[in-house]
Amino acid sequence: MSTLPLLPAKNSHSDTGVQISTKPVAARYFDYESAVALRNLAAAYGTDMPRYLLAPEVAVLLSKVTDLRKRLFIDTLWNTGGRLNEILPLNRDDFVLDSPVTGSPLGSPFVVLRTLKQRRLEEASVNRSRRRGRPTKDEQQAEREAEALIRDNPPRAVPLTDTGYVQRLREWFATVQPAPGTRLWDIKSEDTARSWISQAVAAATRDGVTFSIRPVTPKTFRDSFAMHLVQHQVPQKVIQTLMGHKDAKSTEWYTRVFALDVTRQLGVRFSMDAVEARALLDHR
Repeated sequence: MSTLPLLPAKNSHSDTGVQISTKPVAARYFDYESAVALRNLAAAYGTDMPRYLLAPEVAVLLSKVTDLRKRLFIDTLWNTGGRLNEILPLNRDDFVLDSPVTGSPLGSPFVVLRTLKQRRLEEASVNRSRRRGRPTKDEQQAEREAEALIRDNPPRAVPLTDTGYVQRLREWFATVQPAPGTRLWDIKSEDTARSWISQAVAAATRDGVTFSIRPVTPKTFRDSFAMHLVQHQVPQKVIQTLMGHKDAKSTEWYTRVFALDVTRQLGVRFSMDAVEARALLDHR
């Protein structure tokens, strides 16, 4: 990027891993310069790696979106790591921000992600259960198959760890007051979602900001979400669950790039002073 703010205002994941430091606020997420260098190194040598943005880059991109509806959409991609077919059907009821018992704000709010296919299967199952009379053998078979599909592909809950994002959700819900079951983004085509991201990138470009990852797509934010978790040392098994990966190999893809950084991260050395080594051998 050619320009980056020192204060990435309202950047999602902003409260994760923040430590007291004399460095600019943008550097408190992690070592940004090293992260950029590592990403560029992996890309330069053709390493198979995700195409991801770093937190300060996402902050700048979001700041270029003046339409709050479009911004919240991109913000949701970034904060949940959801697939496009999981984000597009989201409605207010999918976000669990308050206790269903007391109504007070939850300390660990979350969102339940479902694909459109999963939603249709669940709706069909509910409709069948409401029918009167004994179901036919074909209907019983169809219900068993639907239950098996739901069981093998369950929806997943993703915690919303960024307080700034949760506050923006609350403000949006209070302002728009979406009807129950109504999509938050009434988008007819996935191309519309991609065009919103392209508009944000174009706005950043006009302001002199460029991104090394091109093109920036909905998948970019899913990869960025996963890499952000890896950078903050979230266990791989947890990342696998949050990403909805059935196979651990899919999650391992996000950790490969850090194999190049093992020396800096862990201080691994292979050389040793010969005199010191001899002294150790003599005292065995």
